[in-house]
Amino acid sequence: MRTATVKRETLETQIEVTINLDGRGDRQMETGLAFLEHMLDQIARHGLIDLMIDAKGDLEIDAHHTVEDLGITLGQAFREAVGDKKGIARYGHAYVPLDEALSRVVIDLSG
Repeated sequence: MRTATVKRETLETQIEVTINLDGRGDRQMETGLAFLEHMLDQIARHGLIDLMIDAKGDLEIDAHHTVEDLGITLGQAFREAVGDKKGIARYGHAYVPLDEALSRVVIDLSG
């Protein structure tokens, strides 16, 4: 199974991400940032990726430490879960209408 759990702790944040790339879209998120949770929820739901996130940060200052460190941790979890990348196409893209926006996603899973 392609899963990973990654923890990151800095002076500003404490983050734990658990991901299952072969999931059903189950998700549970605690970030303190409603819009960020909404966006991550859409990735998990529509990508059928199980995603559990517990992120605590210095939100009283602003959101950037939490967002930045969560992005780093999520990227590390994806990298670990993908493993040797066997059977995965390097590039991918999609246009997806969601709510009142048209989103474009382009991914490169190289080195």
